[in-house]
Amino acid sequence: MTTITSSSTVPGSATSSFDEPRSVSGSAERSAGLSPAVDRIASGAHQAVDRIAAAANSAAEQLTVKGEDLMAAKDRWTQVCGTYVKDNPLTALGIAVAVGFLVSRWIR
Repeated sequence: MTTITSSSTVPGSATSSFDEPRSVSGSAERSAGLSPAVDRIASGAHQAVDRIAAAANSAAEQLTVKGEDLMAAKDRWTQVCGTYVKDNPLTALGIAVAVGFLVSRWIR
């Protein structure tokens, strides 16, 4: 990086207004030494993100399977309850009334 200054030059001086300041060259040397450290940190962060993404994908797959299992169980229970109500309508009605009574008492 170069800088342009508008200061006047002293006759006989060996520097020009286009010389690179020392602070920039010193920081460039320091940043060259930091590059491997930054690369290591970036690589470690990338690996951590990959592990987290793999865990999230695994959890999502497991939740999908569990969701499908629950839907199948719901369908089975619906079919079983429907069959029971068709076979025993008075008993089902008595159970519904009893459960309704208990729930109303519990809510109060």
